[in-house]
Amino acid sequence: MKKIDYGDSNDLTALVKDELAAVETYRQALEKVGGEPGGSELRRIEAEHEEALSLLQERLDDLEVGTDSGLWGSWSKAVDGLAKVFGSKAALEALKEGEEHGVHDYEDALRNESLDADIRWIIGSEILPKTRAHIPALERLLETAG
Repeated sequence: MKKIDYGDSNDLTALVKDELAAVETYRQALEKVGGEPGGSELRRIEAEHEEALSLLQERLDDLEVGTDSGLWGSWSKAVDGLAKVFGSKAALEALKEGEEHGVHDYEDALRNESLDADIRWIIGSEILPKTRAHIPALERLLETAG
C-alpha cells in the first residue's frame, strides 16, 4: 500500500493531540458537571470532538503520535481544578477558552499550504465550523450557570 503524504505531519499530529486532549477535557468536565443543566450540550460538543479526532486520525495513516495532550492538556487540568474549587461556571469558562484556542489553531492550519489540501478542506468544511459553534453554545451555558 502506498503511503499518502499529507504534508506537514507535525501540524497534523499537533491537531490530533489537541483533539485527544479536548475529548479528555470534556469527559472530565462531564464527570464534574454532566448532571447539571447543559450536560447534554457538553456531551454533544464532546461527541463532535470525537468525530474531529476520528477524521484527523484517519489522515495520519501510519505516523507515530505521542501521548502528549498538546494545547488542550492544560485546559484539561484547569477544568478539573476549577470545577472542584469554583464550580461549573469556572469550568465552562476554561472550556470556552480552550475552544477559542482551537479555532485559532484550525485557522492557522488552513493557512498552512504545506498541509494537504484534503485535510485543509476537512478542517474548513467540517471541523472548524463546529469548533466555532462550540463557543456560543458554551456562552449560553455560562449565562445559566450558577
